[in-house]
Amino acid sequence: MMTFSDVVESIKSLSADEKQEIQLLLNQYLREERRDRIFETFKSAQVEQGKGELRFSSKMAELNRLINE
Repeated sequence: MMTFSDVVESIKSLSADEKQEIQLLLNQYLREERRDRIFETFKSAQVEQGKGELRFSSKMAELNRLINE
């Protein structure tokens, strides 16, 4: 198994075009991971809403209290 430093050293030896391709791929993978986390949070909120546990407020003090629970 390659270590992180092995990966970094391997990337250093690539051409500029290959490094750009890796950058594009990493950006795509990061977007996909963020999208997956957002979807999981959405599904979790739906479950909370179904149980009546989801609460909303437009008052700042109430929002701070809900966040800190």
